[in-house]
Amino acid sequence: MSRLIDLQLPELTSEQKRIYNEIASVRSGVVRGPFAIWLRTPVLADLANQFSKALRVNGKADKRLIELAVLVVVRHWSAQYAWFVHERAALKAGVSAEVVEAIRNRRLPEFVREDERLVYEVITELAETRTLNQATYDRALAALGLEPLIELITAAGFYTLIAMILNAFDAPVPGSERPLR
Repeated sequence: MSRLIDLQLPELTSEQKRIYNEIASVRSGVVRGPFAIWLRTPVLADLANQFSKALRVNGKADKRLIELAVLVVVRHWSAQYAWFVHERAALKAGVSAEVVEAIRNRRLPEFVREDERLVYEVITELAETRTLNQATYDRALAALGLEPLIELITAAGFYTLIAMILNAFDAPVPGSERPLR
């Protein structure tokens, strides 16, 4: 159960309504998860939405790899809502169901694609050690390129922030599902 009650559209200020409409326009007409929390502080909701668009719309990194990185991060944090949303997004982007299930169950995935193995290793290393050793960095830079690597690490950081806010406020998953155990 969420620690916050849902905001109702008639209760929103004009600034909150503007941001709500912008966010909802690309999210199936609804504002849920971290954006529903941030909407209480409109400047944060607006900036988070712009940041999300910069990664999602204007990013150069392969969306499949970004979604894989997101899954690794949100599983690390056991962020239920983020997993609920990004499991489908990862599958749609081309991450295999076997890789998704392995991450869900905290098992080392059996990767067919080397770029996915590398992204998994980079994000796992950062999550577990809070740093990235030189050899891993060099491999990632050579395989992905600088801009996509920056975007990948930025996405991991952004979804760490998202996981923290979702967990702190116990953001509800539609249907009260708990996709992670």
